[in-house]
Amino acid sequence: MTPTGPASSREKILDTAEALFARSGFEGVGLREVALRSGMSKSALFHYFPGKADLYSAVLDRILGAVLEGVGFLPREGPALGRLKGLVETIVDSLAASPTRGPLLLRSIVEGEVLDDYETPEAEEKLARLFGAASRILSDGAASGELRVVPVPHALQGLVGLLVFHFASGHFGEDLIGGPIYSSAEIKRFKEFVVPFTLNGLTSQPIQD
Repeated sequence: MTPTGPASSREKILDTAEALFARSGFEGVGLREVALRSGMSKSALFHYFPGKADLYSAVLDRILGAVLEGVGFLPREGPALGRLKGLVETIVDSLAASPTRGPLLLRSIVEGEVLDDYETPEAEEKLARLFGAASRILSDGAASGELRVVPVPHALQGLVGLLVFHFASGHFGEDLIGGPIYSSAEIKRFKEFVVPFTLNGLTSQPIQD
């Protein structure tokens, strides 16, 4: 069991590690650097996280937990279009809440082979729950006729690319859109684009504005 201890110390480690992992990836971050930037000794860090994989897993777990917290408020039944809209909006809001979440999630996908030797059970369980919620909406929508029948895994992969990459695109994205990705105006503009874009791409009938 991971010691809880003072929440501020553990959260400070996670905040520091999240920023470093988002910038440099799993292989590019050492525990000594995390400890130094957290203002702690390496032995104090080990008190909370026995190894780098444990720390990385905890960082991913916290990010996915934040997404799932919002998803948990969405209805599990009812019109699929409304549920899909709520899901996309929730994920956008969660990714927009921190400039490290998108880059770190994208890195975790790209570095999948690097991380195959490490276990991240808590994060994997939350990811499975998130994909499960999205899959249910797509399947329910196809069954009710609201949404087109599509290969669900491909649809999930498309949503990941559409939503995560935007918030992980850094200077490339800012140059492309002509402004800071995380400004309130751009977040609003992206949401106003991506929600109808997703719904129109998956609905069985075109949505009228």
